[in-house]
Amino acid sequence: MPDAPRDLVSDMPEPGEVRMLQPGLLRARMPLPFPPGHVNIWLLEHDGGWLAVDTSVAGRTSRGLWDQVLAQPVLGGRPLTGLLVTHFHPDHIGLTGWLCERFGLFPTMTRIEWLMARALWYDSGPDMMAQQLAHYARAGCTPEYLSFVEGRGALYQRAVAELPRSFHAIKDGRSIRIGGSEWRVMTGAGHAPNMATLYCAERGVLISADQILPRISPYIGLHPGEPEADPLGDFLSSNERFRALPEDTLVLPSHGEPFTTLHRRLDQLAGHHAERLDTLAEACREPLTAFEAAQVLFPRATGELSQVGFTVGETLAHLRRLERQGRLSVEPGPGDAVRFRTRT
Repeated sequence: MPDAPRDLVSDMPEPGEVRMLQPGLLRARMPLPFPPGHVNIWLLEHDGGWLAVDTSVAGRTSRGLWDQVLAQPVLGGRPLTGLLVTHFHPDHIGLTGWLCERFGLFPTMTRIEWLMARALWYDSGPDMMAQQLAHYARAGCTPEYLSFVEGRGALYQRAVAELPRSFHAIKDGRSIRIGGSEWRVMTGAGHAPNMATLYCAERGVLISADQILPRISPYIGLHPGEPEADPLGDFLSSNERFRALPEDTLVLPSHGEPFTTLHRRLDQLAGHHAERLDTLAEACREPLTAFEAAQVLFPRATGELSQVGFTVGETLAHLRRLERQGRLSVEPGPGDAVRFRTRT
């Protein structure tokens, strides 16, 4: 895995602190109550203040850390004058409503990510839960896990404060001006449907969000809301677009440390998923449910109820990619579940 430049690693901010990466480009780091344990917040000088990229989850701890960040001397006492949210996941959009109300802003997002966030925030009733349970039953999950999901209830609203009713839309390929520099929007898919990343040729910087991470692959999962999707195929194909950027681009990920080996990292991500696809294809010579297949890819994590949803979702994404490649067939049973069998 590529290492971040040594000077950036040694200057990693503690929660509530801010570090300068370049003039007019700052980094803050917020803790998360779930893996990967933190999210990076990027701050760009903009319109007499600062544009923030992402927000962290909602909660008293995050709000207090934002107060500390905004009070740091390197910000010069200047307010947020913009907020760009890369995608709808709680660790990125969680405090959007709070920050927008505080500073009188509209969030800037792609339209699909905005609509996903709004839809999930209001989708918490019994029909949603029934859909979740049917999804996991089809995957062959245990009655114990189905009971866990039902008892846990909806999660999104717990980590995302009420969202603003208006936003500013950005699109792939369009440029936006931030702090005197042109930043091109490059959208990625797979981890989220239309995630915004930002590339500035003048600075040689890519704010990569969760699309390209330095040490882990982002979570690529198949979800009940779009059961026929191919998120892994979307992820791998959208990553190829980033090969047009220079190899020595400074990549600023949402999790982990900055790095400067973009093409090498794209190769590693493609190789990682190719290996997992081969592993699953071999395992499914004897037909397996998605839950059984998840134990092949994630033998330890599937023993933790809180992690089963992630492991099954990611396994389903790989099984779907194998289906699309013509390497697997789907057959009924047992019960409400289906099994996946390697084509010979």
